[in-house]
Amino acid sequence: MHTFRVWAPEATAVDLVLRDGVLPMRFAAKDQQSGWWERHVVEADHGTDYAYSIDGSDPLPDPRSAWQPDGVHGFSRVFHADRFDWSDDTWTGREVAGSVFYELHVGTFTPEGTLDAAAEHLDYLAVLGVDVVSLLPVAAFPGVRGWGYDGVDLYAVHAPYGGPEALQRFVDRCHDAGLAVCLDVVYNHLGPSGNYLAEFGPYFTDRHTTPWGPAVNLDDTGSHEVRRWICDNALRWFRDFHIDVLRLDAVHALVDDSSTHLLQQLSNETAALSKELGRPLGLVAESDLNDPRMVEPVSQNGMGMTAQWSDDFHHALHALLTGERFGYYVDFGDPAVFAKTLTRVFRHDGGYSTFRGQDWGRPVDPGSHRGGQFMVYTSNHDQVGNRALGDRPNLTPGQRAIGAALVLTSPYTPMLFMGEEWGASTPWRFFTDFDEPELAEAVRTGRRQEFAAFGWDADEIPDPQDPQTWQSSLLDWSELDEAPHREVLNWYRHLLTFRARMPELHDDRLDSVGVAFDPDGAWIVVSRGSLRVVANLDAADRVVPVDETPQHVVMAFAAAEVIGGGVALPGHGVAIVSV
Repeated sequence: MHTFRVWAPEATAVDLVLRDGVLPMRFAAKDQQSGWWERHVVEADHGTDYAYSIDGSDPLPDPRSAWQPDGVHGFSRVFHADRFDWSDDTWTGREVAGSVFYELHVGTFTPEGTLDAAAEHLDYLAVLGVDVVSLLPVAAFPGVRGWGYDGVDLYAVHAPYGGPEALQRFVDRCHDAGLAVCLDVVYNHLGPSGNYLAEFGPYFTDRHTTPWGPAVNLDDTGSHEVRRWICDNALRWFRDFHIDVLRLDAVHALVDDSSTHLLQQLSNETAALSKELGRPLGLVAESDLNDPRMVEPVSQNGMGMTAQWSDDFHHALHALLTGERFGYYVDFGDPAVFAKTLTRVFRHDGGYSTFRGQDWGRPVDPGSHRGGQFMVYTSNHDQVGNRALGDRPNLTPGQRAIGAALVLTSPYTPMLFMGEEWGASTPWRFFTDFDEPELAEAVRTGRRQEFAAFGWDADEIPDPQDPQTWQSSLLDWSELDEAPHREVLNWYRHLLTFRARMPELHDDRLDSVGVAFDPDGAWIVVSRGSLRVVANLDAADRVVPVDETPQHVVMAFAAAEVIGGGVALPGHGVAIVSV
């Protein structure tokens, strides 16, 4: 037996559409004013296909569908999550702060593009030194190929990835390997194809607008159930799929004028579930606001997030290593700017942002904020995929080693983007798989127009709809057999092993970090207790001065030698020394 329930507060009639017939639904007996309709079907069970018809409409997928085997336009399928035989009873969870995250996209991590195929590489990630596997969105989206940020069935797991049970298998295998799992979820908008929510009720409002159109209804008429639709979704990933952390996409686009912001509500409910389950549950926010309120407790009028991404740190490091100064990198590149982001998180913390054309952000207080509350990286899916060609940073092996050292010895929570640990040469491009010709052309044209403003020729921009654009983004695991890539991989492995056993590198007090640098950007030295991370940013050999006399080289990428009060390094060399 299965009970079908759907929220459709403005409907005059709702029908349950099965493969072999149609059954009328009735208002839920508990509260006829709630807008919930239901129908008990004795013959229905796990695997039963169904849809809903609203006031005589064509069959529509369930807004809370857990399984869309025929795609986002097809029938939903009943999924009973409690059928899975979990083997992670001894899993006690993992705290976000200080854990090493590894961001991967299921569809391009392996040639097969499935969760089961990705699970075959979990031992590799564990040996590398990863703590948390961070999955890009797996909610059902149109077509087969895509980033996942155009999801429309937020309760379902994308069928080409393997569907909902495949996600349960993946998480179970991660826990068996000692790895936590973070899942990227998108609550700020839905994609343009397969989005039928408005047929059911006021899921959107024109009170606010977003870059994607009308905002998700968080504070208008009917918002209570929309908020429940979001919060129930988040709690379900934790409870039914044993997810450990959720990464919340672009929370600055969650426009909410309620007395209790959606993020605060989600934080409180997550904390309550964490207590019930007896393991830590985390919420990591992507926010463009540069506001430490995001990670401050709800009891202090904060948003209660466990951690937030710091794009300013990325921009400062990227510009320092590459020399790029265009677009949002215009205020970055100076070593003093990187030093600020290494000790105070944000470059823009109340001062003027040239790219935005206004003052931006708020300062981080080292006395009340910890480094572990902020996530840093040399790359991520956005910073690679949103470049015109989807190209990874064009760096020498030594520069890659410097970037890794500065991230992994920082006081922050570090994240790697799949393949960076061996200096993957494959790009990671923007790709889509829309069936509608008009939508496909709009995406293609919009992409080209976006980068034409930066001087790119339209013919240079990869066509998101071309399968080759996706194909070129697949990781090439054979690169691990090539000496230059193995050298970079070994550096990452040694760094991560060293990081795990050194107390100095677990100290996430922001005022525990010291930074010295050459004003012209030739070198930088970071102090972590008795350790010094010494980097030659220049292509020429040089002796980098150290504030205290170095005793010996602990580890180095390429040759390094202690000479008097400094360390001799080749161009783009980096070493960790003790003092």
